[in-house]
Amino acid sequence: MDAIEKAYLQHAKDVYRYLLSLSHDEDLAEDLTQETFFRAMGTIGHYDGSCKLSVWLCQIGKHLWYQWLEKHSKRQQVELTETLPGDGPPERTVLLHMDKTTLYQAIHALPEPMREVVHMRLTGEFSFAEIGKILGKSENWARVTFYRAKKRLMEKLEGAQ
Repeated sequence: MDAIEKAYLQHAKDVYRYLLSLSHDEDLAEDLTQETFFRAMGTIGHYDGSCKLSVWLCQIGKHLWYQWLEKHSKRQQVELTETLPGDGPPERTVLLHMDKTTLYQAIHALPEPMREVVHMRLTGEFSFAEIGKILGKSENWARVTFYRAKKRLMEKLEGAQ
């Protein structure tokens, strides 16, 4: 079994879940996951081991997601609630009862690490430990970042009402 096949077996599920948390589309997340590993095959020589392999793969996936967004920027986005299951973190239940447009505008206005953690937590249903692992940070960092993002969102949304 070669290195990429081994990496696929170990990390494909995490990469898929990460891309699903970004795209909110199962088919697109699957396509991007496949493309991530295809690209990784061609650039495995550039992997220097300075981060975990799963983090490196998620970074490739994130860049592919950004490329897809750029290419399809005029395409109408699907509402996130269509792909959200009923059960999940309690924060999501509270936030989904707010005006969706205002909420997603507020999330979009967050700085990048906060925005990514919020998306992963609310739509990907990742645990804080998984978020920390994917982003190459600690579980505590993910908790604190989410808490700060949630606090900013609440302040912004209270100001909008």
